[in-house]
Amino acid sequence: MSRVAIVTGGGTGIGRAAALALHRDGCRVVIAGRRPEPLEEVRGRIGSDCAVLSGDIREPDVADALIDLALERFRRIDVLVNNAGGQFLSPAEEISPNGWAAVRRLNLDAPWYLTQQVAKRWMIEHGGGRIISIVLCPTRGIPGMAHSSAARAGTEALARVLSVEWGKYDIGVVCVAPGWIDTEGVRGYDLDLEMVAAQVPMRRLGSAAEVGDLIAYLASPAAGYITGQTIAIDGGVDLTSSGWEPPQPKG
Repeated sequence: MSRVAIVTGGGTGIGRAAALALHRDGCRVVIAGRRPEPLEEVRGRIGSDCAVLSGDIREPDVADALIDLALERFRRIDVLVNNAGGQFLSPAEEISPNGWAAVRRLNLDAPWYLTQQVAKRWMIEHGGGRIISIVLCPTRGIPGMAHSSAARAGTEALARVLSVEWGKYDIGVVCVAPGWIDTEGVRGYDLDLEMVAAQVPMRRLGSAAEVGDLIAYLASPAAGYITGQTIAIDGGVDLTSSGWEPPQPKG
C-alpha cells in the first residue's frame, strides 16, 4: 500500500519540492497552504495522488481538517512534513508582542498541534511514521530572526523529546535546517543574493529540490533508524562565521 504524506506550506518553495519528491518516491500527498492557486498548480502536476486544503495552519480547526482529509481520502498517514513557516526581519528590540506571538504561533504552536494530533489519531495506534520539521540553523545567531529562531528552536527541542517518548511506537522525529535556499521567500528579502552566495563555502545558494530530496530520504524506510537529529543542508554555512548584517533600527 502506498504511503501517505502531509506537507504544510506545500504550494511553494521547499514544501512544493518536498511534495513532488515524496510523490516521485511513491507517496500520495496531502498539501496545505493559505493560497489555493499554488496548491492547485502542485495538484495539477501530481494528479489524483494529491489532495489539497487551503487555510491557515495556525488555526487548530484547519489542522484537524487536514488530518480528516488525509484519512478520508487516503485512509492513512505515514509522513508529516511541518514546512509551513515564516517571519519578518526586525531588530530584536523592535519586535512587538503581537509580532512575536504571530511568528511563534506559525513556527512552534502550529507544528506542535499538528504533530500531536497526527500521532494521537494515527501513528501511535497504526505502526508509527515519520515526522519532519523545517527549522533554522540551531547553532548560529541569525540577526533579525530572534522571534523565528526562538520558535524554531522550540520545534527542534520538541523533536528530541518526542523521538525519545515516541520511539517505542516506531515514530521517527527529525528536523531539517536549510541554509540559503533559492526560493520565492528568500527572493522576497531585500538582499544581494550574489553576495550572499559568495559567503557560502560552496559558493552558491541551494535549491528547493535539494531540500525536497533530503526530506524524501528522511521520510523513507532507508532512514528509519534516524531520529532526534537536526540535519543541516546549507553548503557549509554552519561551519563558518559568515552571515548577514544585523538589521538597523528604523528612523
